Amino acid sequence: MFDRSLCIHGHFYQPPREDPLLGSIPQEAGAAPYANWNERIHAECYRPNAERGNFGRMSFNVGPTLFGWMQQHDPAAYRMIVEQDRANLRRYGVGNAIAQCYNHTIMPLATRADKAAQVAWGIADFAHRFGRRPQGMWLPETAVDSETLAIMADFGIEFTILAPWQAANDQLDPTEPYRVELPGGRSIVACFYHQGLSGRVSFDSAMTSNADAFALHDLAAQFNPAKAQRGEPQLILVASDGELYGHHQPFRDMFLEHLLGTASAQSGIEPTFLARWLRDHPPRRSVGLRERTSWSCHHGVARWMDSCGCTPEAGRWKAALRYACDQVAAALDMAYAAVLRPFIADPWRLRERYIHVLLGEMTVADLIGQAAGRRLPADTAGRIHMLLEAQRERQRMFTSCGWFFEDFDRIEPKNNVAYAARAVQLTHMAAGVNLAPLAADALRQVVSQRTGLRGDQVFARHFERAYAYGPEPQPMLAGALPLRNLQLL
Repeated sequence: MFDRSLCIHGHFYQPPREDPLLGSIPQEAGAAPYANWNERIHAECYRPNAERGNFGRMSFNVGPTLFGWMQQHDPAAYRMIVEQDRANLRRYGVGNAIAQCYNHTIMPLATRADKAAQVAWGIADFAHRFGRRPQGMWLPETAVDSETLAIMADFGIEFTILAPWQAANDQLDPTEPYRVELPGGRSIVACFYHQGLSGRVSFDSAMTSNADAFALHDLAAQFNPAKAQRGEPQLILVASDGELYGHHQPFRDMFLEHLLGTASAQSGIEPTFLARWLRDHPPRRSVGLRERTSWSCHHGVARWMDSCGCTPEAGRWKAALRYACDQVAAALDMAYAAVLRPFIADPWRLRERYIHVLLGEMTVADLIGQAAGRRLPADTAGRIHMLLEAQRERQRMFTSCGWFFEDFDRIEPKNNVAYAARAVQLTHMAAGVNLAPLAADALRQVVSQRTGLRGDQVFARHFERAYAYGPEPQPMLAGALPLRNLQLL
């Protein structure tokens, strides 16, 4: 029996690139010879790893928005990934895939209601695709706080993955899981990845050039010798972006296949995944949490809200974009709740359940009817549907990728503004509330240091596009202000 085990976790995710009006990804020249980066990375990473069976050997999560794209554009690869998880479920009674918060939102920076929506949507999307409820959930950028973990526990999530420096214990033993105690007697399991191995696997291509040498030397040396002498079971967890295996580093899909298929076992190390390991080795100790921390920013969560050492020159536009999105979101929420409360007792619970409409599991008429306790008039139901769509766009505008890089004049932050514009337009149509001046005023402070592009310019372009796309659906306009009353800038 093995007393040394290895789990490789791959976080497979891409920023959403779809135009919010067209639902398709524009041509991206940098991805040539492919039409866009999704297609290129899929060809270099997702499909090869699926074909090699690597999704059945590792622990993994696939971002819901990426997985939806994959289902549409390569259903065969999509089915292979799902089936590899199901094969583990049949063999071990637990699967190796875990869920992800839906829109890759930095959870400590979200409102409590948004945290609940992100967890609920992530769970529902996972269950829809894998045919089972998830036991684990990936936090975007592993950004964490106690409130988020408590919400996850309330939704039945059993474990998550964190960086070792997110534990409030400098003597952490990363070869075993820990329990994080939460208010109200709740708890959740935290699996801490190995810092040195995970970092080198991600950024030192020489380490992943030979799977046999990696298993025999690099990996074997990281197990705790005292625990080995006592025969105590140990787990080394290596976590990285999944795109490492074939896209960021070519041929690493083959490294992964050999490592988890042959090399580790030949070195006396058993490949496993987290749900299987935790079933047999529940945590023995508890650990506290360092609040509002992440795996990709050693300054807490500053990278997604202000200036920090990760992107030191970007503080002004990032802070302005965060402020603008928060202001727009609060105003959208007020309009949403004001329209719904005469008909729906809990508008936020309805928003959590809207994912089932987006997944095609029920009609929006049935969802609204259930929440209202009766069938509402068509114009009222239409307005509520439009506001739910506005809330979907509002969730998308907090996608973390919009704050990750140095400059505002990139597709990721501009897409966040485009989603905000669409949410404002839909809310104006459905609720008669004109939030465009508020949004434009706040976004005027978002300025690219490289090109001078301003956030309000991006907002105006997408807002005007939204109204240019065909006639407005009249049944959904009851009670909305006439378009001529709209003042944009």
